[in-house]
Amino acid sequence: MSTHSSRRRFLGHAAAGFSTLAVSRLALAQATTEPPPRALQVEHAVAEPVSVEVNARPIPSFEPRDRTRTRFGSLDYRSGLVLTSPYRGFGGLSGIRFLDGKGERFLAISDQGGWFTGTIRYAGREMTGLADVEAAPVLGADGRPITEKKLWYDTESLARDGNLVYVGLERVNQILRYDFAKGGTRARGEVMSVPPALRKLPYNKGLEAMVVVPKGQGQPLAGSLIAFSERGLDADGNLIAFLIGGPTPGQFGVRRTEKYDISDAVLLPSGELLILERKFSWFTGVNIRIRSIPLKSIVPGALVDGPALFAADLGHEIDNMEAIDAHVTADGETVLTLISDDNFSMLQRTLLLQFTLAE
Repeated sequence: MSTHSSRRRFLGHAAAGFSTLAVSRLALAQATTEPPPRALQVEHAVAEPVSVEVNARPIPSFEPRDRTRTRFGSLDYRSGLVLTSPYRGFGGLSGIRFLDGKGERFLAISDQGGWFTGTIRYAGREMTGLADVEAAPVLGADGRPITEKKLWYDTESLARDGNLVYVGLERVNQILRYDFAKGGTRARGEVMSVPPALRKLPYNKGLEAMVVVPKGQGQPLAGSLIAFSERGLDADGNLIAFLIGGPTPGQFGVRRTEKYDISDAVLLPSGELLILERKFSWFTGVNIRIRSIPLKSIVPGALVDGPALFAADLGHEIDNMEAIDAHVTADGETVLTLISDDNFSMLQRTLLLQFTLAE
């Protein structure tokens, strides 16, 4: 890669980071004055169900500086795609969950109140593109798009338990529950009761990630919805999280290190909990990592921690990575799928990446 190309890529990524930081600062300023205008809130909202064309360009190597390298921490790079679309509402993807066990049919959500469904196509183990993509508005209990309600648009987290799908709204720190047996993405959301402390999480740094511990697998937390804040901090500076429902509801903490914030989480079939984290600074740009948290360590009042399995920076093919899910192949490999939120910015990209968990 030429020096000019490398510099151009770095500046593009840096500008994307600065753009993200600027948006965060704007949101913080607005939080102390008044909410942003409604037109700004729903600028890229999905107005009605529609088929969407999505184009895909392959990412042959995760580290352009060394195209032969495939191992990164405990992960092996499989393949990646840069996704683009002429549809104005495509982007801002903040959550993804597979609807099958093969890593093909997916449900994703944008942070402006839109569902996206479709299928990942493969050639062998490599992703080649998306097919049958459809968008639909996230509906409230009244059957109307939630973006019509003041501040109810920042849909940042997604969890699935069979036909039950949970959506977390960050700025209002509420959770909607959907029964996909009643119309799929046309289902109406039911507002759940949440802990009072969850409602008090910081504006624009609140509810960011959720996972469901399924029943019938002998897990002590079976039936619990685990909800993580992005940067809601306790008195000791650690990240606040909640156990909702299940046998032992309550609050716990996730040790915060190196100023990372939580952006998503996934519970592996093995019972291991992974959290996707990110941070931005003027000196290092965007950084991401994946940490492993023992599920058995999560109880009310606990402070949980775990090792980093993977870390990447602007020297790798990353962007504002906000979503993670997993599936197990027919060969028994655990595959992690990550997707980025482009903030609907021309300076950022929607990336779809896959890795094999090697250790």
